[in-house]
Amino acid sequence: MGAATTEPIRMPPVVHVPKLVQGVGFVLARDKVIGQLGRRYGSAFTLDLPIFGQTVVISDRATVKELFTMSTDLIGRAGQLGAVLGPGSTFSLDGPEHRQRRKLLVPPFHGKRMQGYEHIIEEEVLRETATWPQGREFAAMPSMMRITLNAILRAVFGAQGAALEELQELLPVMVLRSSRLVVLPPVARRDFGPLSPGARAQKLRDRYDRIIAGLIADARSDPDLPQRSDVLALLLAARYDDGSAISDDHIADELLTLLAAGHETTATTLAWTMERLRRHPDLLARLAGEVDAGGTELTQATIFEVQRTRPVISGTGRVTRQRITLGQWVIPKGTVVVVSIGAVHASAQNYDDPERFDPDRFIGNPPDNYAWVPYGGGVRRCIGAAFANMEMLVTLRTLLREFEFGTTTAPPERLHSRGVASAPADGGRIVVYRRNPATAVA
Repeated sequence: MGAATTEPIRMPPVVHVPKLVQGVGFVLARDKVIGQLGRRYGSAFTLDLPIFGQTVVISDRATVKELFTMSTDLIGRAGQLGAVLGPGSTFSLDGPEHRQRRKLLVPPFHGKRMQGYEHIIEEEVLRETATWPQGREFAAMPSMMRITLNAILRAVFGAQGAALEELQELLPVMVLRSSRLVVLPPVARRDFGPLSPGARAQKLRDRYDRIIAGLIADARSDPDLPQRSDVLALLLAARYDDGSAISDDHIADELLTLLAAGHETTATTLAWTMERLRRHPDLLARLAGEVDAGGTELTQATIFEVQRTRPVISGTGRVTRQRITLGQWVIPKGTVVVVSIGAVHASAQNYDDPERFDPDRFIGNPPDNYAWVPYGGGVRRCIGAAFANMEMLVTLRTLLREFEFGTTTAPPERLHSRGVASAPADGGRIVVYRRNPATAVA
């Protein structure tokens, strides 16, 4: 198990490529680059990246477990998401403050509350698909983005009416620009005039803050606030152990964090699900039969397998607070350690025939917490993982109930980087035929 040490530094193999070349490759084609480096150097190697500096990339299950279970006295958060989302974001917090915030955020995303959100998801799926064309190929990604955005705005933000409409228009642009800023140097976030990326992002953020301030004011004046189940209402009522409340500014940052972490990533996974199912007609037929019979086991396993074979986030990182042992290595203080999600999922040590798309591998065999890591792991595992899984399960179940999907022998869609997330390059193209004409728009 990892621990602080005074042993001599012993780093994984160093990639001897110019720093700038490493940085460009990491930004533009990180999944491909990490895969190639893994085949050459093994399950651990050392990069020298712009912004991050010396970076250790790992993918061995035992080492991943060691990192995820390591004391927060030894490792802390890494990355720039917090700088983009705000100081009150979970991604900006560390140590005791981070643990206290997670404690307040866990209840809204577990247990019976998940069931309470299911009808919102199904309503949004039916609303979005009511005008889907039949028999004509189109990209699923835009629809999935609208479904997940609207579901989060209703279930998490408690938004409706004019505020809902304004956030629907604002947030897709805001999240996309923030996603791009995350992979750029910090200087790119500065205000160099009204046309600079930093100034444009700040203008959007100012508008967002005004809308959230209005939602918070409306919620506080709502006589039914104690009965509301949206996450905003729950955060307003939440109290730390000392009786203090989360500040309004931090609530705004946290709501944006939940949206940024759950909207695009969930929509992208659903688009990949559509892309995968079209190329596996036997699985598609089995899924339709299961949904008709009221089952969910294969549907859930399919979502697990899509997340394994097409992870939309390439990695999750920590930074060492002290010199530590990690596996056979001794890592110095201040080093970023990145778990390559794609490499973990593609490892033949973790999965038989890992390149094969096979949901049956998860039937009666739930994912391992250190070999299946689309939500990260340890104390920084995505707080909204249960919500995202429920959202995908309800969406896929509803789509299979309402539509038959046309299949294809076309090659798989390539990965396209959208900044933080990797999406199907053609948007997850599908062809559908309605099974239930009653839900179509007249």
